[in-house]
Parts: sequence; C-alpha cells; structure tokens
Amino acid sequence: MRLSIERKPVRVNPDPKRVIARFFFNGNDRAKEVLQRVMNISEDVAFGIVSPLLQEYSKRHRNITRVLNRHCSKLKPLFEELGIDFDALTVYRKLLIGSYFTHEYSIESAAFFNPSIVEDPDQTELEDGQRRVIISFRAVGEGHISSITFRRAMIDKANNITVLPAGSYIDEAEIVRNAVYNKKLFFDKAAITQINIDILNELEAKLDHHFEYSTLRRIILDSQKLQESDMKRLEYDKVLWLADSYYEIVFSLDTDISDRVIFPISEYERKGIEDARFVKFVNDDGTSVYYATYTAYDGALIMPKLLQTTDFYNFKIMPLYGAGAQNKNLALFPRKVNGKYMMISRIDGCNNYIMYSDKINIWEKPVLLQKPTFTWEFVQIGNCGSPIETPEGWLVITHGVGPMRRYVLGASLLKLDDPAVEIGRLKEPLLIPNSDEREGYVPNVLYSCGAIIHNNKLIVPYGVSDSSTAFAEVDLDELLNKLKADGVE
Repeated sequence: MRLSIERKPVRVNPDPKRVIARFFFNGNDRAKEVLQRVMNISEDVAFGIVSPLLQEYSKRHRNITRVLNRHCSKLKPLFEELGIDFDALTVYRKLLIGSYFTHEYSIESAAFFNPSIVEDPDQTELEDGQRRVIISFRAVGEGHISSITFRRAMIDKANNITVLPAGSYIDEAEIVRNAVYNKKLFFDKAAITQINIDILNELEAKLDHHFEYSTLRRIILDSQKLQESDMKRLEYDKVLWLADSYYEIVFSLDTDISDRVIFPISEYERKGIEDARFVKFVNDDGTSVYYATYTAYDGALIMPKLLQTTDFYNFKIMPLYGAGAQNKNLALFPRKVNGKYMMISRIDGCNNYIMYSDKINIWEKPVLLQKPTFTWEFVQIGNCGSPIETPEGWLVITHGVGPMRRYVLGASLLKLDDPAVEIGRLKEPLLIPNSDEREGYVPNVLYSCGAIIHNNKLIVPYGVSDSSTAFAEVDLDELLNKLKADGVE
C-alpha cells in the first residue's frame, strides 16, 4: 500500500516579464561598425534617442544607467583600435553606445522548476510553529540557458505554504575574481577538460605552486601573442575559461532575494547552471553555512561546482575535483559524519554512489550505494537533494526513471552512523505525475533538488514536467515506518 501524499494548493509559475539587461555582442567587426555609426551622429540626436529610452527602461531595471555605462566600458579596447578617446565621450553618448550593446533576457520565459528548499537565515519575529524558508529554482530562458533564482516563503503551524511575491526588478551580481589557485588541483581539473596537454605543461612550468588570476591571465596573453594559429590561441583561452570558473559574486544589500539571479558567468557554464542542491551545513563548532552543488554546462562538458554563502548576498563559487566529482547529481550531507564530509553522487549516470572527504572540494574513491531495483527506476536512480537527518537514519529523496522516460520520486533510508549502508527503500514511488502534472516543457517528469522537515511533516517542492513548481507533504513518521517495513531488496 502506498503512502498518503498531500499535494499543496500552491503552484509557482514562470513569469516572462522578469528580465535582466545583458551585454550583447556580435563580434569585433560588427561592433566597430556600430560604434562608428553612433559616433557619426550629433550630440542632439544622441540625446534625443537615449532620453526616452532611459525613461522607458528605468521602469524595467534598477539603475539602468549603471548597466549601460558598464556595457559601454566593456568596449574600451575597440575604442582604442578605432582611435576614439573613450574618456572624451559625453555621458549621453556613452549611454547610447551601451544601449546598442544591451539586450533584455527573460530568465523564466521557458521554464521554472527543480526547486531546493532551506531554512532562511532570518527566523526573527515568527510565531510558534512558523518557519521562513528560501526556495531556489532552475529558471530557463531563451536558448535553454539555465540560471538560479530564489523566492522567500513562509510555512505556518498548519504547514500551509505562502510563497511571497517576487520583486519588480532582477539584479545580476558584481563579479569578484580574487581567488588564489592551487597549481596541482587546477591543472588536474584542466587535464580532464581536453585542453591541449602541451599548452598545459607549458603554463604549469611558468606558475608558482599557488598563483592568482592576474598572473595566469598575463602569462596566457603573452603566450598567445607568440601563436600564429587561431586553434592554438583558443586552447590558451580554454585555460582562462577554467580560471573564470572560480569567482565570487556580490549582490546589492537593497535587493530582495527574489531580485537576485545567479546567471552563467564563465565560458564553462555558458549553456547553463543546472539543478542547484542547497543545504544548510552545520560545522563542528555549531556555526552554519549554506552550500549548493550544481552542474555547469558549456554545451559539451559537464563541470560539477560548489557554491557557498552565509547570507545569500555574497557567494563564493569553485569547481569540484576528483574521480567522484563527475557527471551530475552531487548532494552534500548537512554535516560531517565520523569526521568526514560526505556526498552522494551519480558518476555513471544511472547508479547512486557515496563519497567521503577531508576537503569539501576534493572527492575521490566513490563507492556504489544504490542500483535501480524496481521497474519504475530501471533506467536510473539518483538523489533529489541532500540527505535529511532523522532519528531513524538519513532520509534520501530519490528520483527514478522508468518506462516512457517517466520521472517519479522515491525515498531511501541510510544508517545514521554509516550512511554507506542502506536500511530501507520504498518499493512503490512516493510521488508520480498525475493527470494535471504530465504536460509541460518535458512531459511526465517530477523532480526535486531538496526537501525540508517542518512540524514532523516532510515538505517536498518539486518541478512539474520542467515547467513550474508544486509542493507535496507526507507524514514523517509514516514515511520512516514504511521505509523500515519495506527494508532493502
């Protein structure tokens, strides 16, 4: 007999009106032609174009003048090539030029799904039984490019969920590149990205054991000048793209969390940031930090990455290393177990593995944890977010793929002091797409990237056919008793 599941009367849908102003660039030659045309018009004409433009778009973007100025500044090398004094340009001409190199991008126009849920750092001014949470989503826009967005929600003492309305603006973060790179780890990661090995060896010999981004960039630019082949120069660019995968981003303190979007920044994630699994991680000293594992995708290569924050304003981002940091579906345990960081992964695409590490960014020696057992998961089994600690063991919400590529949710229970031991797995799915959930961007798919326990109920936000997000609830005691009763096949 299957467990009783309550679907909540809450649905979070994509909003195509939520747009960001992104840099638009079609190559150096075309850009120079546009610059020449704008430089040939008079100041009066430039002002006449840009003035109503600012009035119109200031209603759609916070501080649009800052965005346009920033995009104009990106063109400084082209101004130099054209013999134009950038500093001598008037304010309005700079803004007009910036507008020609800006386009609006609707981050949720295609889909809004695969949610993860964690406790909000701010739990002040709440009544007994209430809880404030942050929900992350995978938002998909034009070109199937994924980004991470957020909503704040409230769960009351009756477990009713209220997702707060999104703000009027969306902000991208300021990017900070101040990482210090470990040479061995950096070039180990570079080796699996299929960059020319001779170029890697050359650069490695020129760098210290620890090096900064500016040093690497200077060496690469100097080396590129000596190359006649565009293909060789591209290989050097790939090394710099990898370095760009380490960065920090900072959002303005006057933004609501729904205003903040983490959009692909480096070349190795230009096709999307997929399926962030957020977890509130508790350190040995009782302090906490939020981590998220996610998949960066460049159209060919998958790169697992780690995101870290304490306040959801400042984020530190880096790649994950090691034989276990491959493919998708990495999910971090919410604390160390037996003195080790622990992670679940799906390195071969169809089975769940478990890993132990002394360092949160290095994962080696994955151990097989689960294989598909039941007919509804014969294609693959994977996790749906970080394991949740309960008195009976580590609760893992899983996904299984079966006939007609239908994605359903399941659940497993791992031994508390030895999570490599599975002590229970549901024989029947926990949640399957009903008639209202089958249609969408990708039909017949339910998927989640994280759940939460509140008032002894498990609340699971889940993506509905890759189109929107819904919520389900199950009694925790009933679920745990069913897992123990079903045992392991």
